[in-house]
Amino acid sequence: MKKVGFVGWRGMVGSVLMDRMNELGDFKKIESIFFSTSQVGEKAPNYSSSELLKDALNIDELLEMDIIVTCQGGDYTKEVHPKLKSKNWNGYWIDAASTLRMNSDSVIVLDPVNRSVIDRALNDGIKDFVGGNCTVSLMMMALGGLFESDEIEWLTSMTYQAASGGGARHMKELLTQMKVVGTNFTQMDESLSKDIMKVDQLVTNTLRDGSLDISCFGAPLAGNLIPWIDSAVEAGQTREEWKGVAETNKILGRSENIIPIDGTCVRIGTMRCHSQAFTIKLKRNIPMDEITQMISSHNDWVKVIGNTPEETRSGLTPAAVSGTLDIPVGRLRKMNLGEQYLNAFTCGDQLLWGAAEPVRRMLGILVDSSL
Repeated sequence: MKKVGFVGWRGMVGSVLMDRMNELGDFKKIESIFFSTSQVGEKAPNYSSSELLKDALNIDELLEMDIIVTCQGGDYTKEVHPKLKSKNWNGYWIDAASTLRMNSDSVIVLDPVNRSVIDRALNDGIKDFVGGNCTVSLMMMALGGLFESDEIEWLTSMTYQAASGGGARHMKELLTQMKVVGTNFTQMDESLSKDIMKVDQLVTNTLRDGSLDISCFGAPLAGNLIPWIDSAVEAGQTREEWKGVAETNKILGRSENIIPIDGTCVRIGTMRCHSQAFTIKLKRNIPMDEITQMISSHNDWVKVIGNTPEETRSGLTPAAVSGTLDIPVGRLRKMNLGEQYLNAFTCGDQLLWGAAEPVRRMLGILVDSSL
């Protein structure tokens, strides 16, 4: 039975991971050791094989692990990972943070899309396996059939990303802003509240007068949007936008014949589901029924939503998808740009397929292997 160390299991992604593993009985297959950076010596969770929490910065104790799973964040990875490597640790490192993603000796994991890449890496002795960017992973789960068939010449992905992408504090900041805006409205004089122009002016003033906490986002998100996520990189892109082309092609194992991908990443006032609108240039004119079949048959979680107002409203929204593994794809249609141009829209839970689930499944692959 493999000895697996868990770090960062109390955070948002870590908590979702623990819930999934506990629900599916994953802990029965491993010897689980829980580590902490702040509560060393306190009682471990009831599904732990050890009674007390160990020190997540104690390299000697970490060296005893066959596998380390971390959701602790990039700073922890930067500090601990090189120390383990310098001690010739031969275990497997599974990470939810982005620090190691683009290293030449790491693999971005999304096994319904790139299981062959993962298996090849294991055979080649690769030890570092990293969860991908949330929007990239959700896009590839949605459009996996088109990628697998190599039908995409290029695409743009316009993203509408939830507050959860920034973390728990960001989600709470959004809720606090919503409360302030709502309270200001409900406390209006009744005669004024009947005048929608007065209401609109009240909301606008609230967004501008400095009364809202914007310490996380830097601008109000409630009743607003922010078309900038992460830091600036070359050519006017944000790092979040750059990840689209960089991580997608690495997930596919493509170092040549790169699929061009670009777009604009936007933060919106939803809680934990990222949505994306695609313009896809296909390599050939494919009939819509074939496109639908390619997409819907790729994996067990993707489902095509009919291009009707009723099906779109009921099945292609964050409200419908949050807390599930479903990957709906809808608004499928050929565009006025030409028969090789496809429009599509998808939505997925940023904390499940966008974060915790690929990590959980990679651990399962290692546990079930003979390595």
